[in-house]
Amino acid sequence: MAIIHREGHRMLILVAVFLLIINTGFYLFLPQWLWLCAVASIVFFLLILQFFRNPRRLISQTDDQLIYAPADGKVVVIEETEEPEYFKDRRLQISIFMSPLNVHVNRNPMGGEVRYVQHHPGRYRAAWHPKSSTENERTTVVIQNKNTEVLLRQIAGAMAKRIRNYLQVGQRVTQGSEMGFIKFGSRVDVFLPLDAKVEVRIGERVKGNETVIAKV
Repeated sequence: MAIIHREGHRMLILVAVFLLIINTGFYLFLPQWLWLCAVASIVFFLLILQFFRNPRRLISQTDDQLIYAPADGKVVVIEETEEPEYFKDRRLQISIFMSPLNVHVNRNPMGGEVRYVQHHPGRYRAAWHPKSSTENERTTVVIQNKNTEVLLRQIAGAMAKRIRNYLQVGQRVTQGSEMGFIKFGSRVDVFLPLDAKVEVRIGERVKGNETVIAKV
């Protein structure tokens, strides 16, 4: 079951009003083309509607050793790399690319305490670009539990112009709860300890709160 995420309420109202005005214009001045305008309007509205869907996905049993996917999408990076912002050492990076057709709710892959939150303005390269992790607009979050610290980075893409993050430093979060939302195509990077066991592969489609991407 999916509901509409609160981030989409205002936009959907604006889109509906805009389409109503357009269709009224066709009705008054080009009535012979009203049917085509109406069909196109319905298709366009449904596309926007599906983008803001928020499927209900509950983790039946939380586990501090499991790292769930923080977003829906495709795994585009699995590599050992330097993390320069917070850890300042080498970490295991797993990146998930979200197309405009994916659910864009971001979820906490594990429970614990929020240790760090920082938003960075930046560019709008395509989210799959290797430099998007350090040059694009992004928000970095670190969550710590008794086992480990995990860094999450929400990255804006060429179409994504707005990153929302709901977390604050010192906040306690549960595994699978909402972390944020990114509009219209984007990426989420996850930085794990080097000894984490990866449970996914490049090109694999994952779902937030359903796919385990690693064990720590």
